[in-house]
Amino acid sequence: MSRIPEMMGMMGFGAEIIYAFVIIICCLMIYLGTKELYKLSAHEGIKYFRISFLLFALAFFFRSFIKLAFLIVKDPRIFILPPDIFQSLTTILFIYFSTIAIFYLIYSMLWKKLRKFPRAIYLMHLLAFITALIIILSKNILVYFFINIALLLFIIITITIIHRNEKKNLLKVIYVLLSIFLFLNIIDILIPKFLEVFQLLIYLASISIFLWILHKVLTKAGSN
Repeated sequence: MSRIPEMMGMMGFGAEIIYAFVIIICCLMIYLGTKELYKLSAHEGIKYFRISFLLFALAFFFRSFIKLAFLIVKDPRIFILPPDIFQSLTTILFIYFSTIAIFYLIYSMLWKKLRKFPRAIYLMHLLAFITALIIILSKNILVYFFINIALLLFIIITITIIHRNEKKNLLKVIYVLLSIFLFLNIIDILIPKFLEVFQLLIYLASISIFLWILHKVLTKAGSN
């Protein structure tokens, strides 16, 4: 009986790795699949839209695959840094990349206004890094929750304003679905370990969202 919790933990970790792998592959396929579309159009919005998916791929790499490295490699000395410091560093990178990815999504919608401020991108990177440091130093997951909720609300408000007169718009749907995906992943972090069934449902919903986005984006890119 004592091995059951351990087995459940391994299953949950295995599900997280598969989930991260699928999301990373989808993100990279969207990034690479829209390369020609960006070359043909030179559209600034598409540029930052693409980069946001590359950043999401990096975020999920640091979220899960570093844990896998620790699981596979039995001798922690191979990582040079002590495990606690290494874990804190990868957590900072995960928060940084996921936050800057959201900023790039926002930039892809507001690029016409923000291009008047050439240092806006640098400010976004600085804010993302400061956000990661604040969350790590505060050691309070609720700080991460409220910061991301604020960013998601900003995305939703921006979508509503920009596309208020458009009933059917692919980008509008994609941004809304990405907002739902990001919200689900915030909830996922807050879910206690014993509620792994709900965690699996979040994984399935998130993967479904990303597969739909991948299909629509690649179909759109292929038709141009």
